[in-house]
Amino acid sequence: MAPERDLAKLISGMRPELLPGRFVFVDLSVVPTDDVEVFASVREDEGLSGVISQDDADRICAEYEFVAAWITLRVESALEAVGLTAAVSKRLTDEGISCNMIAGLRHDHILVPVDDGDRALKALLALK
Repeated sequence: MAPERDLAKLISGMRPELLPGRFVFVDLSVVPTDDVEVFASVREDEGLSGVISQDDADRICAEYEFVAAWITLRVESALEAVGLTAAVSKRLTDEGISCNMIAGLRHDHILVPVDDGDRALKALLALK
C-alpha cells in the first residue's frame, strides 16, 4: 500500500498510540551509545542529538531537561504529504500542550511533556 497523501484520510486514519516509557533528548556526542537504545537522532550544527529512554539516561548519568511521552501516528504518511504536522500541532496548541515532531520514513512521532501524554492522546483522538 502506498503512503497516504490526502490530509482528510491522514487525519481520519491517524490511530495515535501512546507508547510506554519516558523519553529524553540528549547530546549524543557526550553519551556513550554502546549500551543505550537511540530511538531517534538528528545532526545539528552543534553535534548529534538523540532521544533515548529516561531509564537509560539515568543509568549512564546523561544530562537532560525535558522528559517526554511518545505518541506515534500509525497512519502511513507520505513524506511529501501536506498539512498533517500543522493539524496535529494546532490541535495540541489549542490544548496548551507543547510538541516536538519527528518524521520517520513511514510514520510521524510526537513527543509531548510526559505529564501531558494522556491528555495529548485524547486531543489527537478527537481530531477529525
